[in-house]
Amino acid sequence: MLDHAKAAEAFNRDEAHVNWHDKAIWHLRKNRDKGVHPISQWQALRDTASNIKMDVLNHLDKYLTQFEKAAEANGIHVHWAVDASEHNLIVKEILERHHVKKLVKSKSMLTEECHLNPYLEEHGFEIVDTDLGERIIQLAKESPSHITAPAIHKKMEEVDVLFQQTMGTPPSHGNPEILVKAARDDLRKRFMHAGAAITGVNFAIAESGGFVVCTNEGNADMGVHLAPLHIACMGIEKLIPKNEHLGVFLRILARSANGQSITSYSSHFFKPREGQEMHVVILDNGRADQLKSDDFRNSLKCIRCGACMNTCPVYRRSGGHSYGSTIPGPIGAILEPNKDMAKYSSLPFASTLCGSCTDVCPVKIDIHSQLYKWRQLIMKNHPEMVKKMAMKSNGWIFRNPTLYRFFGSVTRKIARILPTSLIHIVTNAWSRHRELPDIPQQSFKEWIKKYR
Repeated sequence: MLDHAKAAEAFNRDEAHVNWHDKAIWHLRKNRDKGVHPISQWQALRDTASNIKMDVLNHLDKYLTQFEKAAEANGIHVHWAVDASEHNLIVKEILERHHVKKLVKSKSMLTEECHLNPYLEEHGFEIVDTDLGERIIQLAKESPSHITAPAIHKKMEEVDVLFQQTMGTPPSHGNPEILVKAARDDLRKRFMHAGAAITGVNFAIAESGGFVVCTNEGNADMGVHLAPLHIACMGIEKLIPKNEHLGVFLRILARSANGQSITSYSSHFFKPREGQEMHVVILDNGRADQLKSDDFRNSLKCIRCGACMNTCPVYRRSGGHSYGSTIPGPIGAILEPNKDMAKYSSLPFASTLCGSCTDVCPVKIDIHSQLYKWRQLIMKNHPEMVKKMAMKSNGWIFRNPTLYRFFGSVTRKIARILPTSLIHIVTNAWSRHRELPDIPQQSFKEWIKKYR
């Protein structure tokens, strides 16, 4: 079972790095605010986007069928995968039919979810991530720590050392221009020799059978335009009904992520070019179960902007890897327990429930409310005995005014004379990083009684 608190504690041992990470993530949140506030109709855009996605969720079967029919009419091969294993097998078989051994991939959280890279590598394929952040973590043999900035946990000096170790580049002292040029020179060769390009899908359009891939580096375009085979991987929730709806989502996606008015490249794919073959693999992998839940189906509206992570005080100071999941942060803490409640039972508690994630979500997912609901379900299905007994005892005391006054008086007296070393013991996780406030001489009720 994953323990977010222990993983976060390990991350927090380097306090200077934690402070730097907090500042770097908060910078994205501040840019988001700068990008959003000048848009007078921002709340209307959020309402519209939320309503469109709710319509999709309410009629998902219809829109999936419509998309498949339109895509196949455009010459695109459509495949359906129940889970990650089937998704990976489909991709492998397509590559084998085309005798492809070298391929390039743009950033795709869905392929990270399916662990496609290690699967293909185990079967003899050379797969190279072409998004700079993804390439950095691939070389470091790590997973993304953020969905839009996967290597944001690494400083440029760390990347410099990594490039020296993996690509043999000379030291640059963390110079970003030199590092980007080194990555570009290395990736250019990969693009030229790739037999296939794999992309994610940001938005799939039911009426036209096309889909859109959003990047800031143009790497998806480079891969797709050079390779004779294009495989796009998408979750069933990525649909929007009509072409005219795309403008709403392109306006909110980048602004929510980092304050940009729009991603540098919003690439539209409707049919394969002459001589090219195009495939779309549509994945469920637990999404249908989430859809059936009245409490959590709203989470499927997510457009993967990362705004909830950028604003979350827990995420910023615990790091994405402490969540142990493909999608970290508040939205991940909703999605992952749906797949394995026991394994990810600590994630919904990695939140202050401050509601900031809900406030910034561009599609108006009630994130903090869903986290609270998960807490209730987890405590019901996987209760911690100590916590359960403490809550029952407290409930019994709180229901009885006489007992409440008695235990309050005794606790105040004991706390004033008890050495702090006995309070801050190893087994008391609550007090390990907290200081008790000054203990009052009397309760508020006693004070009122005395002075009134």
